[in-house]
Amino acid sequence: MEHFLTILETRLRRNWEKPALSDYRGATFTSAQVAEQFARLHLVFKELGIEKGDKIALSGPNSAHWAMAFLSVAAYHAVVVPILADFTNEGLQDLTHHSESRVLFTEARKWADLDPKKMPNLIAAINIEDYSPLYVANEEHKKIFEQLDELYKKAYPKGVQQNNLKLAYDKIDELMVINYTSGTTGSPKGIMLTGRNISSNIHFGMENIPVPADATMMSMLPMAHMYGLAFEFLYPFCGGAHLTFLGKTPSPTVLMAAFQEVKPYILITVPLVMEKVIKGKVMPVLRKPLMRVLTAIPGLKSLIYKKIRTQIMSAFGGNACMIVMGGAALSKEVEKIMRAAKMPYTVGYGMTECAPLVAYQHWTTFKPGSCGRIVTLNEIRVDSSDPQKVVGELQVRGANVMMGYYKNEEATAAAFTEDGWLRTGDLGVIDAQGNIFIRGRSKCMILSANGQNIYPEEIEAKLNTMPYVGESLIVERNKKLVALVAPHEEQLKGATEPVEVLLEQTRQLANAELPKYSQIAQIEIVEGGFVHTPKHSIKRHLYA
Repeated sequence: MEHFLTILETRLRRNWEKPALSDYRGATFTSAQVAEQFARLHLVFKELGIEKGDKIALSGPNSAHWAMAFLSVAAYHAVVVPILADFTNEGLQDLTHHSESRVLFTEARKWADLDPKKMPNLIAAINIEDYSPLYVANEEHKKIFEQLDELYKKAYPKGVQQNNLKLAYDKIDELMVINYTSGTTGSPKGIMLTGRNISSNIHFGMENIPVPADATMMSMLPMAHMYGLAFEFLYPFCGGAHLTFLGKTPSPTVLMAAFQEVKPYILITVPLVMEKVIKGKVMPVLRKPLMRVLTAIPGLKSLIYKKIRTQIMSAFGGNACMIVMGGAALSKEVEKIMRAAKMPYTVGYGMTECAPLVAYQHWTTFKPGSCGRIVTLNEIRVDSSDPQKVVGELQVRGANVMMGYYKNEEATAAAFTEDGWLRTGDLGVIDAQGNIFIRGRSKCMILSANGQNIYPEEIEAKLNTMPYVGESLIVERNKKLVALVAPHEEQLKGATEPVEVLLEQTRQLANAELPKYSQIAQIEIVEGGFVHTPKHSIKRHLYA
């Protein structure tokens, strides 16, 4: 397998004078300028005494500078430690220390509240916004930044040229990234990923979703999370796309404007985004009495749903060939509408431990309700007596699977079976064609009094399509199912009854469609909404 840095080297040389990375309504860097930044940062690393295999942490919002720093560290053969920008200052310090990072790229405002004494391995902190020094442990190292222009001119008298750009190396099984999760079940763990793990994902993306010539791509998912890193950054960038970074989470108005300007060739997102669009704009219209009558007429139904598809795809810039969703299950009601509108969508399945892809299927052959089929160079199995009918834990192995958890042998041992398969913690079945159907998380499953397996995610998916529900979470209390609900504020505008009354009506509507063993006993309102992971999944452990 070819290392993704080899692919990147070819990409930069081929598009030397073309735009490569841009900040939304900000600076743009050509491939040549990106290569120059690599060279300059490599000089800084060398002068600081950074060696191959040393750890360098990276924390900040998505930006061209974040992207160039990541690639510079990887090409220097150091280990990149991406840390989510929304971690607390204490969390950032703890993970920088735990990873033994020698350099930290972060924002100036963040650094002002950090204590280098709590990060004893740190020899320098660099401003992620312009690569200026924020801190050096050795005062002599200040000269590196002051004299960088001179060092660069000495090393590259004519600047970095296409023919002397060198990124490729053959140590594909070396540790390349330690990615700290911010999952739904508790404390972060440092997932060790190799060049092979990441390259396998990049190759799969380029082979199964080819990047068109002169393609543009928008990065909005956090790049410190493997989903955003691999599929909104590395895969399209290696394929030759011009990337635009949105930075901090934009408002819906800014996001829609950005879609119209960037016109991405593919939309990579999480189900929550599509569910908000469908629930907020489409469902209220389809539920109107007149529309119910019109959509019952075959000819008119086709025209109505065709218009829905056109409006939605236009809202995303009008250039996207497909919508790829991952990170969570898609609501059945929303999927039904997308299917009727013949939307070019697919739902994949992944986890950080697989860098991140486990399953995918092109939208033309995607089976509704599934999350695709196992990706190439990997295998999957169900730990059950009948994998097609009896739900069991999904287990995987192959090129995408991590080395283990950094400095955590106990967690690493627990993550794998005795014969070397990674335990995903997800429960599901696989049909005869290889389509994977996830039922829920093993840690979330509730066993009813009569022995029925209850999967909270399935109840939540139903409840989330109901009136006045923004998001929901099912928990067990005193052997009864309680729904924690963050109300849908837009739908509540103009309501004449209290929200408690409206949600009680919703509970009754939901129970009318649920089996007796999974009936909701009561609803509790979550004021201010839920706390989310970067994949927009609810942090379930906070509400257990």
